[in-house]
Amino acid sequence: MRRPGIRIPLGSPLQLLLLVCSFALTGYAGVRLLEGDWFEVALWFVGAAVLHDLVLVPLYGAADRVLLRGFEAAGARRWMPYVRVPAALSLLLLLVWFPLISGRVADRYASGTGLSPDGFLARWLLITAVLFGGSAVLLVLRRRRLAQKVVHLP
Repeated sequence: MRRPGIRIPLGSPLQLLLLVCSFALTGYAGVRLLEGDWFEVALWFVGAAVLHDLVLVPLYGAADRVLLRGFEAAGARRWMPYVRVPAALSLLLLLVWFPLISGRVADRYASGTGLSPDGFLARWLLITAVLFGGSAVLLVLRRRRLAQKVVHLP
């Protein structure tokens, strides 16, 4: 006979093991990260979260609404993902690699890694072009396939 009460949903033993290992790794990384100047690291995390949540998310949303209205005005809303996905990936890469793309930390990067910081802007532009080009090719192929289906309907 089972007693009524709160039942904690547990996954498989492998899921629990992976969860415990991920918490252990996160804890270890946190201890190592905060080992030096913990106040500046904590301040950077809080600042990054505030900047992202209060500044960047509203900008993302506003840009997406403007893009959506533009596509709706042109009567091409179904093309929106073919612009949205490569733009989001490109902007994510820009956000992550901005210090090197802009060249602001080129000297520090070169002295820390021994590698040349040149080429990050060119590589980011190339990746962006490939993302948008691949999206355009996919759009053309899907439109062609849709046109063939419409032609072959009985």
